Amino acid sequence: MADGPLIVQSDRTVLLEVAHPEAESARHELAIFAELERAPEHIHTYRITRLGLWNARAAGHGADDMLATLDRWSRFPVPPSVSLDIRETVGRYGRLVIERDEDGTLVLRSGDAAVLAEVSRNKRIQPLLIGHPAPDTYVVDAWARGQIKQELLKIGWPAEDHAGYTPGTPHPIDLAENGWHLRPYQQKAVETFADGGSGVVVLPCGAGKTLVGAGAMAETKTTTLILVTNTVSARQWRDELLRRTSLTPEEIGEYSGQAKEVKPVTIATYQILTAKRKGQYAHLALLDALDWGLIVYDEVHLLPAPVFKLTADLQARRRLGLTATLVREDGREGDVFSLIGPKRFDAPWKEIEAQGFISPAVCYEVRVDLPAGERLEYAAAADEERYRLAATAPAKIDVVRQLVSRHPGERILVIGQYLDQIDELAEALGAPKITGATPVDEREELYGAFRDGEISLLVVSKVANFSVDLPEASVAIQVSGSFGSRQEEAQRLGRLLRPKESGRTASFYTLIARDTVDQDFAQNRQRFLAEQGYSYTILDAEEVAAA
Repeated sequence: MADGPLIVQSDRTVLLEVAHPEAESARHELAIFAELERAPEHIHTYRITRLGLWNARAAGHGADDMLATLDRWSRFPVPPSVSLDIRETVGRYGRLVIERDEDGTLVLRSGDAAVLAEVSRNKRIQPLLIGHPAPDTYVVDAWARGQIKQELLKIGWPAEDHAGYTPGTPHPIDLAENGWHLRPYQQKAVETFADGGSGVVVLPCGAGKTLVGAGAMAETKTTTLILVTNTVSARQWRDELLRRTSLTPEEIGEYSGQAKEVKPVTIATYQILTAKRKGQYAHLALLDALDWGLIVYDEVHLLPAPVFKLTADLQARRRLGLTATLVREDGREGDVFSLIGPKRFDAPWKEIEAQGFISPAVCYEVRVDLPAGERLEYAAAADEERYRLAATAPAKIDVVRQLVSRHPGERILVIGQYLDQIDELAEALGAPKITGATPVDEREELYGAFRDGEISLLVVSKVANFSVDLPEASVAIQVSGSFGSRQEEAQRLGRLLRPKESGRTASFYTLIARDTVDQDFAQNRQRFLAEQGYSYTILDAEEVAAA
C-alpha cells in the first residue's frame, strides 16, 4: 500500500499512524504477532518479539501470513532483514518435537542434526536427557517434560509437544439443552483448543470465558480440576456450570479455605494450592486426588509463581488457560507458553463489541490538581512514598462525588487500591464497600444486591478485579491502582463489558494526580486498552465540576 498506516523499521518495531483511515484494520492484523509498547496520541509503537511470533505460529499463522500483513499495510517496503528474521524465527518453532515412542518412552526428536546437537550440549538440558538411541532422538527423563520445554524456550528452540495426554477418568459432561448455545467465537475457541490439546484462549472480560471452559469440558468428557482466583469466583463457576451443563450439584466440589470437597469436577483457588504448612505445600495431594483429564486455569495471567512449578509436573494432563490478556507484570509469559501451552485463540475486543456480544465503552482520564500543601508534601517525599501520596490524594474524593452525580440511575463501581482510601470513599459516598477482609458470604450478598438493583453504588478494592459477574455495571471510577499494571486495567474495564439490558454504553474513568508518578503510571496502564482499539479522552477535574 503506497500510503499505508504502518512503518516497519529494521529494529523490529512497527509504527502505526492512529489517524489513518485504515489504522483499525491494520491494528487487528498486526496484534496477532506484535506487542504494543507505547501508545501516545498519534503514533503507536509495536514490537515484533520471538514469543509473539511463536504464539502466532502455534495458533496457525505462518510466516507468509505475517509478512503479508506487513506488506499490505506498510507505507514503505519492509526491510529485508525483518522479513528474514521473521521467517527464521517462525521456522524455529517445531524443529524440535517432544513425542512418545510406542513403548511410552518420552523422547526429544529433530530432523535437524545441528539443532539437536546444540540443545543436547546445553548444560541445563543435558541432565534431562537420559539416552540417545538414534541419531535424531534423545530420551527425556519421564518427569522432565515441563522443564525441558521451559529450557528449550529460553535458548530459542521452542518444542512442539506431541507426547499426548492421559485421558483421565471419563466423566459424562454435556452442554445443557435449555435454549442456549456457544457463540461462534466461543465454539471456534473450543475447537482450536481441542485440536491443539493444551493452550491459552484469550477473550475480553464479559465475552464468556467460563462458557469456553464448559465447552472444553463437554468436548473432553473427563474429570476436571478448575483453578480460580478466589472463592467468589469458584462459586460463580459452579453456578454457571450448573446452568450451562448437565452437571449436578453432587458432581461439583469446592476446594477452598471454606470447603475441602473433591468431586469429578473440583473448583479450587490458587490460594489454597499455594498454602504452606511447616514449609510444605499443604494441599498438593489435590493434584493427584483424582485422575484428572483436564485442568482449567482461570485468569492465567495471574497464575502465582509456585503454580508454574506444580504445572511443570502436570504435562500429561490437558491444560486450558483462560485470560483477557497474556500480559504478565512479572514477565513470565514464556512460562505460560511452555507450561500451559501456546495461545490457541485470541479475539479482538472491538471485533466482539461490533458483533454485539460485549458492551461498547468510552474511557476518560480525569486529571486532578494537588492543592499547594499536598504538592509540597509530594515533592518532599521519598520516591517509594510518592505514588501512594498521589494515588490517594484527598482532592480525588470531590471529583468522585461529581462523577457519580453525572450518572443518575446507573450502577457504579468505585475502585481503589488502598484500604484507608476505600474507607474514606465509602464514608464520603454513603456506599457499602468490599475488600479482602469482607467475608465471602457478605461479598456475595452485596454483589447480588448490586446485580438486582437494590444498591447502585459499590466501593471495591482489587478483589473485584477478577471473575466477578456484574452485568449491569455501566460506570467504573478508578481512583488508584497497582502502579502501571496493564493487566489490572484490562480487568477493571472488563467489569463493565457485559452487555446491558439497557443497551447503555459503559463509562470508564481513571482519576490521575497531575504532574506526578500517578500520571506516568497511567500511560503504561493505558497501553493495553490502546492495543484493543480504545482511546482515552482527557478531562480536567474542573470540566467535571462544571458539567
